[in-house]
Amino acid sequence: MIRLLLAEDQSMVREALAALLSLEDDLEVVAQAARGDEVLAAARAHAVDVALLDIEMPGISGLDAAAALRDELPGVKVVILTTFGRPGYLRRAMECGADAFLVKDAPAARLAEAVRRVLRGERVIDPVLAAAALADGASPLTGREREVLRTAADGSTNAEIADALHLSQGTVRNYLSTAIQKTGARNRAEAVVTARDKGWL
Repeated sequence: MIRLLLAEDQSMVREALAALLSLEDDLEVVAQAARGDEVLAAARAHAVDVALLDIEMPGISGLDAAAALRDELPGVKVVILTTFGRPGYLRRAMECGADAFLVKDAPAARLAEAVRRVLRGERVIDPVLAAAALADGASPLTGREREVLRTAADGSTNAEIADALHLSQGTVRNYLSTAIQKTGARNRAEAVVTARDKGWL
């Protein structure tokens, strides 16, 4: 049996996916998580073979959880599931060590087959997203620019961002200015929206 961990913050979606996957003779959902920061402990406690991770979860994102699994439990294969087919997410997922990247509206049979394929050492990527990622190119934002924009997303002031990230206000201003320029936005709020839409945050 292939032992699965399913991490998804929406309980109805998580339970439906678990029920569908359990119909497969060789798959068993042995652990579930509603938060990204529960993934590593659950994977360790239940000796899972494959972790199926939503991207947007409370605690930490599915991408950060994938990176933690790669570092701490490299034998666990990671399948990223997303509602949002954003090319930037695909790139970041691959950087975090994901073995597969699929949109949630794919048929359950395709998901089950992706699980089997990653265990055989294959990489499985939604072809439409792969084409979009190639066409869109890499994120122009540096890691620090992403971090500053992400912190600015809730309307924090430069002083609050500086405090949260242990930077000077001038440095925060510079990062925000560069991020605004790189996203082609007119202000920080627009830069956040653009970066989110492209999956860069």
